[in-house]
Amino acid sequence: MLDISTDYDLMIDNIKRSLAGYLTANPALKSLVVGLSGGIDSALTCILAAETLTDIPDVRLIGRSLPIETNTDEETARGKTIGRLFSDSYETRDLSTAYQNLYRELVPEARAEDDSFNEKIRRGNIKARVRMIYLFDLAHANSGMVLSTDNLTELLLGFWTLHGDVGNYGLIQNLWKTEVYGLAAHLEDRFRQSGRTEKADALNASIDAVPTDGLGITSSDFDQLEVTTYQKADRLLTAHLKDPAAYPDHPVIRRYHATRFKRNDPANIQREDLLAPLSNDSLNKKTGSAGAGA
Repeated sequence: MLDISTDYDLMIDNIKRSLAGYLTANPALKSLVVGLSGGIDSALTCILAAETLTDIPDVRLIGRSLPIETNTDEETARGKTIGRLFSDSYETRDLSTAYQNLYRELVPEARAEDDSFNEKIRRGNIKARVRMIYLFDLAHANSGMVLSTDNLTELLLGFWTLHGDVGNYGLIQNLWKTEVYGLAAHLEDRFRQSGRTEKADALNASIDAVPTDGLGITSSDFDQLEVTTYQKADRLLTAHLKDPAAYPDHPVIRRYHATRFKRNDPANIQREDLLAPLSNDSLNKKTGSAGAGA
């Protein structure tokens, strides 16, 4: 299951079947909410949801572009075009002021001139969480759920924000980024062959866009991942997952191991450990031996 697939028709059919089944099993859901960044992942998620909902008319697809300071006009424009063409309800909502007010309130010691990498990460995390506050509130107001727009490569590399850019339901969460690009290109071809040129062009613009988190941390994903293409990252990851001795010192693999905690969040004490009686030996192991200090 680790191999990269090109069976895009099968992927589309399974995604539509799975989402339709979930909505049937949860009839209280009346909307799907998706944040549109202008990138390929959110565009593909929106399009797949729209394709599914053609047969489920009582569920609305709500698209929102949510720029915050560091998003470019080009990113917002791409998100707007996808939202206008594929969602039932679309708006652009600039959250810059909301973010700035929250940042100043939460981080009063912050200095505007601090342009360090760690401070950019801190700001980016707050931005991602501000977006999710908006999207989850919108979903609640419309009896819906938020769609995740992450993929498997990003998941394994920790290239996402805890309690930030993670929704309720992921259509492409377990697709490699290489598969995301292939699936998007396949859908673009479908649109062109059926004469839906405007939709094909909108999707193509997202495919060709430089991948970025839009949080102002770096100019592209590759600057943080230390590779030049996502295909390279996927080859490294699949090889390492098949054989842990493969590429152990590559930055991509080091990042995979360093971000394991994010994929195990929240970390909870198991019930059997909470209720297990402690022997003197186990107590010493958990608290330290006598004389170790407090």
